[in-house]
Amino acid sequence: MAKWQFTKGLHDLGRGAYAYLQPSGTWGYSNAGLIVDGDEALLVDTLFDERLTAEMLDAMRDAAGIGAERIGTVVNTHSNGDHTFGNRLVKNALVIASEATAHEMREEGNPQTLAQLMKNTGSMGEVGEFFQRIFGAFDFAGVTFRLPDRTFSGTMTVKVGDKRVELIEVGPAHTAGDVIAFVPANRVVYTGDILFIDGTPIAWAGPVSNWITACDRILDLDVEAIVPGHGPITDKAGVRRMREYLVYVDQETRKRHAAGMNSWEAAQDIALGSFGGWLDAERLAVTVDTIYREINSDHSRRNVMDLFGRMVQLERRYAAQRH
Repeated sequence: MAKWQFTKGLHDLGRGAYAYLQPSGTWGYSNAGLIVDGDEALLVDTLFDERLTAEMLDAMRDAAGIGAERIGTVVNTHSNGDHTFGNRLVKNALVIASEATAHEMREEGNPQTLAQLMKNTGSMGEVGEFFQRIFGAFDFAGVTFRLPDRTFSGTMTVKVGDKRVELIEVGPAHTAGDVIAFVPANRVVYTGDILFIDGTPIAWAGPVSNWITACDRILDLDVEAIVPGHGPITDKAGVRRMREYLVYVDQETRKRHAAGMNSWEAAQDIALGSFGGWLDAERLAVTVDTIYREINSDHSRRNVMDLFGRMVQLERRYAAQRH
């Protein structure tokens, strides 16, 4: 996509719609959106810590004339901290999320847990080194967590001035309660982590079939600009490419399950082909495990540290193959 540059900062999509981008889009470097009409403004997602969120809000004030105090609504597309940890800084806003997202934030979203984890990485071997590499730049200890004020299930319409913003719950997929925000007047949709562009998706919740359906929902919308949760602004070609990855991984995983492999053997055996050039290809390990859990109707508590260990091993394996 040459139409929009993938550079850090606020990008004007026209007629009061903006995207805030954070290259390279790898772990923690998420995107956000701003929708303005008249004196009213809505923010789609905050960032991974308060320093980054404050920097974004300053950029919005400088470039669009919208300071934090003018933002009346924040929509959290899902529960992950890189889309929620800056909520507190938008002090006058009503924070909206799906009920499933709010539940996940209450149960698992505490930034202090991440801050404590980061203090202990020195004793965690390769996984600790991985955490330092992907999360070491963020200040979780400085975050005061703010949960949603209002929740919904299914769909909800929010007004920004005279402009309609349609919130559509498409999860569980990436997480338990993924939501996309569609602005018909602007022909723009903000997808949260239903879309990673030039980056590898990670299905923490699944089922992957829901995620494929979510891609179809986006493809059915009358949109011109599509703002992903990570990576550059795209169009429907980017959505189709992401859908291809999900269909491919789902099919390849099911073949290996039928052949009697366990989930880790399957993850190591799947060849990524042209998808292997995407950022963070090692996330395949988690998505394969999620598909296995779906097939096996396994609802037990999963060992997240074990999954990060698998990602570390896959990352090392892919790096060796490239060299």
